[in-house]
Amino acid sequence: MVAAQMMGLTYMDAVITPHRSLSERGFIILIAIVTLANCISAAVFVHMGAVFVPFFLGIDVMAVIVAFTASYRAARRVERVQVTAREIVVTHETPHWRKIVWESPTAFTRVSVEEEDGRNVGLRLALSGKQVPVAQALSPRERAQFALALRQAISEARLERG
Repeated sequence: MVAAQMMGLTYMDAVITPHRSLSERGFIILIAIVTLANCISAAVFVHMGAVFVPFFLGIDVMAVIVAFTASYRAARRVERVQVTAREIVVTHETPHWRKIVWESPTAFTRVSVEEEDGRNVGLRLALSGKQVPVAQALSPRERAQFALALRQAISEARLERG
């Protein structure tokens, strides 16, 4: 909890980041293995007389690098959910930009949890027929815990307003 702004306390200031299971070191090891395997394959194909195959294997390595680079770039995008007595704000942020995707008064915003077969599959903020999904980067269990914390923060924020 962050101490506050002009209208009172910030009851929640959650930053949700996408999970990436492969570290930078793991990425380097993976690319080294893929490159080594492709070099061995290229040598076999060149020995067999297929001189153009190594070019395609090089394209294969480049495609893997581009895919992981795009994945790591997407991982830098975070979702921030802030709850104050006055409003709820959801933003998407990167190191270079910040975009507000939802603003609503705390007093009238509700938290909607979608469940399927007993699992939390979706979490939304809702107001006057409009909705925005939140915490999509979290696992179902984490999303359920986040929903409880969000409801608690909104409840506490509403109490401040009296």
